[in-house]
Amino acid sequence: MKPLHGGDLGTVRRRFPDAPLPWLDLSTGINPVGYPVGTLPADAWTRLPGRDDEAALCAAAAKAFGVCDPEMVVAAPGTQAMIQLLPHMLHEWGERVAIVGHTYEEHRVSWQRADYEVRTVEHLSDTTYDDIVVIVNPDNPTGRLFTRDGLRNVKGPLIVDEAFMDFLPAEASLASDLPLGAIVLRSFGKAYGLAGLRLGFAIADPDVLAPRLRDELGPWAVSGPALTIGRAALADTAWSSAAAARLERDCRRLDGMLAAAGCTPIGGTPLFRTVRHDDAPGLVQQLGRHGIHVRAFFLQPDRLRFGLPGTGADFHRLAAALGV
Repeated sequence: MKPLHGGDLGTVRRRFPDAPLPWLDLSTGINPVGYPVGTLPADAWTRLPGRDDEAALCAAAAKAFGVCDPEMVVAAPGTQAMIQLLPHMLHEWGERVAIVGHTYEEHRVSWQRADYEVRTVEHLSDTTYDDIVVIVNPDNPTGRLFTRDGLRNVKGPLIVDEAFMDFLPAEASLASDLPLGAIVLRSFGKAYGLAGLRLGFAIADPDVLAPRLRDELGPWAVSGPALTIGRAALADTAWSSAAAARLERDCRRLDGMLAAAGCTPIGGTPLFRTVRHDDAPGLVQQLGRHGIHVRAFFLQPDRLRFGLPGTGADFHRLAAALGV
């Protein structure tokens, strides 16, 4: 049976109707301890988002991402919206797309749907001058991280999806040193544990590409609550520092448990771990019977991706299901 995409709990519940509730969803790379939203002002819900509100959010994002000019930052209702939009507005860049992977499948799907010639390559050196190059950095699901210098040496137009860049050293990101003809995508919901808010960003040339992206998205693309919460969270450096320290501790704990269960580490980020297991499908079934959902891969059936448990009780529940 084909494995599920991460987060599809509705389908997985039907596979394991006798599993204990509530389900523990470790299939996504989302911070399990989300930013504390608190009570929002009433007008965040009742009035249309204003341009000043969006500009304030983009300024906060620019500071958080190390971007020198807030005009380079474009806010969107999630990076998935950008992934689907970019192929339809960049035909003048060429018709050949090289995706360095295998990686997050939505990139390939979106470019093929827009009638590009798409190929998957293993190394940056496999790309050519006539390619639009798409890179997920760090990669999902392997965690492979390309250097900034390596990315700057790519020939031709470049799109870098940095959805899992948060909590890594600032110098790993291309956002603060953007080459001409490059676009960087940054997620919000993964690092801040608020995926349902649907907020993301593109970072691009402020004179041409960024204005085009804003025009394509249209007015009021980002909701009032997302503008308010995003601005507060991105400016809260104390929270992000504490989250980074907690995630580092939890990753070490999870690594130890997975090794004890016979898993071989392949890679990961501060928000997920990817492993190889001799009987990965059997382990998926074992965990499913315990009400725990992890990410499996149809094209690489010996691999699994584990998100981080959010509480001590969740860690204990996973350990019991793994038998460690």
